[in-house]
Amino acid sequence: MIRLLRRIALLSFVLLTITAPAMAGELNLSVAASLKEVINELSTSYHAKNPATVFIKNFGPSGTLAGQIENGAPVDLFIAANNQWMDYLKEKNLVEGANVKTFAYNSLVFAGTTTKKAASMNNLLKLDKIAIGSPKSVPAGEYAMTAFTNAGIDKQLAGKLVMAKDVRECLMYAELGEVDGGFVYRTDAMLAQKAKLLFVVPQKLYPRVTYPMALTVKAAQNEEAKAFYLFLQGAEAKSVLSKYGFILK
Repeated sequence: MIRLLRRIALLSFVLLTITAPAMAGELNLSVAASLKEVINELSTSYHAKNPATVFIKNFGPSGTLAGQIENGAPVDLFIAANNQWMDYLKEKNLVEGANVKTFAYNSLVFAGTTTKKAASMNNLLKLDKIAIGSPKSVPAGEYAMTAFTNAGIDKQLAGKLVMAKDVRECLMYAELGEVDGGFVYRTDAMLAQKAKLLFVVPQKLYPRVTYPMALTVKAAQNEEAKAFYLFLQGAEAKSVLSKYGFILK
């Protein structure tokens, strides 16, 4: 019995020794879906230089990610696609307000495969199906709805809208031709294989697309999280953002 206990204790020690460094180096990222390629490239580059740091990445609509953080998800760094969801977590004291930084900017566009005329907001009235991200959780959808309202066409479009769970699903609908087109970010349209950028939404119709980032309160004293957070503000991050079409100022 004593031998068995010693073996169990030894095995526990070995397992702890093996797993502790990986656990200590884990960084949990919750990031707006439209930044997937950027964060994948930057985290791969960072890991190559800092092999002890392992990334666990969660991409999705900003509202959903904020809700997960509010409900206790183990997140170290949050990057949203609008200020609203970052402000929401600040009010809940779940992110450090002092370290909220703007990561990048973007613009809203309409992209699709339709052969119908779709060169302006008013042309939308003659289309059959238009995809947007669900405005309750997807900033791109909220930006689109604001643009409809300010253009005075929100009521006419109500029956034409197809809701997507995030901006990438919206692009997929447009790519597959399941809708005449979808409202996505310019950077998403640049990645499209079939859908074409049909028009850029006038900036006067909606707030500027802003990507705020911040460490969570949980990670504010985590040196590894702080190091990656600083890396995302550096020259390499700016270069990758520019490569994918994001706006830096």
